[in-house]
Amino acid sequence: MSVVSTADTRIASPRLNEDWLAAILGLVIFAAALVGLSGTDLAGWVVSTSVWTDPTVALAPFAKAWAGLGGPGAAAATFVAFLIVLSFVAWVAGRDIARFVPAVAVVLVIAYASWFVGSWANFAAVTPADLSKFGLSWSLKLTNEGGFIVALIVGLIISNIFPKFADWLKEAILPELYVKIAIVLIGGFVAVTAAGQLSLASSILLRGVAAIIEAYLIYWAVVYWVARNWFGFKREWAVPLASGISICGVAAAISTGGAIRARPQVAVLVSSLVVVFAVIELLIIPWLAQTFLWNEPLVAAAWVGLAVKTDGAAVAAGGITEALINAKNAAVGIKYDPNWILGTTATVKVFIDIFIGVWAFLLAWIWTNHVEPKADGSRATAGEIWQRFPKFIIGFVITFVVGLALALSPEVGVAKLKPFISEANTFRVIFFILTFFSIGVASNFRVLWREGLAKLVAVYVVSLFGFVIWVGLLISWLFFAGVKPPLAG
Repeated sequence: MSVVSTADTRIASPRLNEDWLAAILGLVIFAAALVGLSGTDLAGWVVSTSVWTDPTVALAPFAKAWAGLGGPGAAAATFVAFLIVLSFVAWVAGRDIARFVPAVAVVLVIAYASWFVGSWANFAAVTPADLSKFGLSWSLKLTNEGGFIVALIVGLIISNIFPKFADWLKEAILPELYVKIAIVLIGGFVAVTAAGQLSLASSILLRGVAAIIEAYLIYWAVVYWVARNWFGFKREWAVPLASGISICGVAAAISTGGAIRARPQVAVLVSSLVVVFAVIELLIIPWLAQTFLWNEPLVAAAWVGLAVKTDGAAVAAGGITEALINAKNAAVGIKYDPNWILGTTATVKVFIDIFIGVWAFLLAWIWTNHVEPKADGSRATAGEIWQRFPKFIIGFVITFVVGLALALSPEVGVAKLKPFISEANTFRVIFFILTFFSIGVASNFRVLWREGLAKLVAVYVVSLFGFVIWVGLLISWLFFAGVKPPLAG
């Protein structure tokens, strides 16, 4: 089933394949950010967008050392840097540079403008503290990740209402390349988050890891079975769906889709559904947790980590859950130490993310030896499994290992490392913005609906709300019931 069409106007054989390009570029950005540990901040000029009510103060360079650029200067520097680097990558990939350069310039502007709009406080403010800070009476509570949805919607509008403009842009519409670079950069962010949560009680950590393994093995198998047997999807669709709904949606769908050699558009379409449904979960689950689990705060925390499928939405949901549950407990005279609920959610989510590389390798091995074996029945060689393994995962593993080693080293540590990992993560956010805008531009909604989008959404709804959320709740209860955060003081 083909549901997304993307232009392929390459004019020469690629000098490096997409996986290696993503790994290399992601590692270069990560290394440039880490140079800041030496005292020279090479990448701090990258523009960041804060949640805003006054648009004139929303943009700023990430690092104070580059504050002289101001918001517009940082935006211009980021635009030029991305234009140059992506044009070089396109040349290496064998694309038509004369068409790519103007197209990617427009893509960069529209995509980041979508992120800017999505950061408006009435869209993005989440917690009661956020609403108070901005003096708001209402917010859609989408977090900054609502900007991804804005980018996706703008792309869909262009694709479906302005098809000639979409065709002109398609030389620079490379969602699978952009998201693979982002996944490489996630590794360092996951590592530092994991290191920062090692201060949690060891029992909480062990319970979280056990819950993750049990929940994930149940989730993946059941979603895969539902997609195949109830809805008739081929393996190419069932695997990214199962991974996207089970683990950290976007990264998992892309990684495992690559492991089984699914077409790139399969995984990126699943990824768009992941972000949309994560926002829906963000709006629902914290209120359910407050209503039914206020006296079991760590059950609620683990449930949020197991149920919400993107990092940003999961952490935001953990923050909302903590605020709501702590307020309800305080009303009856119980006051917990801060950050235990949020910390447990983040820990569960981080260890789910770590599982991505392991699962991609296992699927590459299974598909090579059992699902698509050799005609003569012989076992696949290590080289053949290597050919199938998504190479950008190597970049993810490297950034994770380096980040974790630095975070745990006495010479650096989490506090010193975190600002520079956050700097690299700012680049990751921009690549995600490009990804979701590209998915929109590459998607003709009429074709999507005719060829199976409704059925894809149905699998997600049935799986997520039919059992994933409730199995996650049951497992969270089994591992965390009766375990309480320490009382304040």
